Amino acid sequence: MPGAPAGHPRPMGWSYRKSLKMGPFRLNFSKKGVGHSVGARGARYTRSADGRRHMTLRIPGTGLSWRRSLKSSSRS
Repeated sequence: MPGAPAGHPRPMGWSYRKSLKMGPFRLNFSKKGVGHSVGARGARYTRSADGRRHMTLRIPGTGLSWRRSLKSSSRS
């Protein structure tokens, strides 16, 4: 493996993701925690496990999509 000392291979990275769908609501389980999203085909609001929020709009069947990150709400 390039860049690794002889006899010491680099550890392999891994990821995990599992989703549970309940109608328009989805729970997303990952290494970082639990996120959720809600929406229908073509539009979805998502909050990731680390608190980031975004909105995704898609045109089904075309492969075209638009995604906007939303600012975090400030709480006092």
